[in-house]
Amino acid sequence: MAIPCLRASGSRHRLLEALGLMPRYVLRVEYDGAPFVGWQRQAEGLSVQQVIEEAASALNRGRPVEAVAAGRTDAGVHAAAQVVHLDLDREVEPGTVRDALNFHLRAHPVSVLAAGLAPPDFHARFSAIGRAYRYRILDRRSPPALDRGRVWHIPRPLDARAMAEAARVLVGRHDFSSFRAASCQASGPVRTLDRLEVQRVGEEIVIEAAARSFLHHQVRTIAGTLRRVGEGSWTAADVARILAAADRRLAGETAPAAGLTLTSVTYPDGLCPV
Repeated sequence: MAIPCLRASGSRHRLLEALGLMPRYVLRVEYDGAPFVGWQRQAEGLSVQQVIEEAASALNRGRPVEAVAAGRTDAGVHAAAQVVHLDLDREVEPGTVRDALNFHLRAHPVSVLAAGLAPPDFHARFSAIGRAYRYRILDRRSPPALDRGRVWHIPRPLDARAMAEAARVLVGRHDFSSFRAASCQASGPVRTLDRLEVQRVGEEIVIEAAARSFLHHQVRTIAGTLRRVGEGSWTAADVARILAAADRRLAGETAPAAGLTLTSVTYPDGLCPV
């Protein structure tokens, strides 16, 4: 994954000072979403944003820091490569930022994998041109032990080939109202789903989805709908009918958050990797 960074330099620091800007850092972060109310701060409960901002404030000599993520994951959703930007009041070597944040985050299942200096106009959310998610279904009789909280357990076999066929119906630009949460705050329901693949990996069925952006609960509702196909209740034709109806009441259930992981965020070419 490529995310923007600039090497620290005296001239760069002087330019930022002249422009009245603070150094902007971009982070690649992984976390277990189970103990959090989601990425975004809430009135009650602990969020990923809160613990990162508190860790960054300790690095920022106690001054408050705002952390902005590429995707606002829901409660219980995990991230393998979330991208976050934040501003500090002084320039610090990126490796030191990574290590200092991890020191202050040690009480939480959150890890900063990499850090880099970013251009002042970089925005983790609005500069992104793509996001990818993985949804994992464990379709075996016995419940998970090692992967508890990481998969959706379905105690009977599903037809992965039928699910893959139905998934192809959803690829492309569509009105995804049937797969959108009632609480979704997006301005409209039209999205372009660049990739939606389903394959069996051992005892699991893995759904991979990629798009520029997603609607609230879109991937989880797709997973719940494909589950119905996998158990033989619906066909690919039924999924096409549900998509065309633009009615959330017709689609499958919203699959549990535990099976969903943000796997990557992409940015325009020419940005250096971290």
